[in-house]
Amino acid sequence: MGILDMLTSVMAARAASELDQTVIPVVLSEVLGSDRQGGLSAIVARLEQAGLGDQVKSWIGTGQNLPVSAQQLQEVLGNDLVRQLAVRFGIPVDQLSTVLAQVLPAAVDRASPEGTLPVAA
Repeated sequence: MGILDMLTSVMAARAASELDQTVIPVVLSEVLGSDRQGGLSAIVARLEQAGLGDQVKSWIGTGQNLPVSAQQLQEVLGNDLVRQLAVRFGIPVDQLSTVLAQVLPAAVDRASPEGTLPVAA
């Protein structure tokens, strides 16, 4: 990671910490529960296909959650979706990606308490 990338990441993380915390669960539910995105199982499959299988396994498993970067998530979710959510909630794109990278691992972990994903109804 270059110095400019590191600085951008630090600035986005700082801005993310200043984000209205009530908006985070709503954005997360849009990403994880969105039928348009295919729901939790589809997001997990897309992350695995993008080479993030180790991270996903750690979130679903019972051990420590491995991190994912904002850039990785933005690539998997798609720039269009991230931009749409950012505009809808009035959040800068970099800030939204950073927040998702911080909260997604724990959200998937909570959604799979027995070490398996819930079966879609």
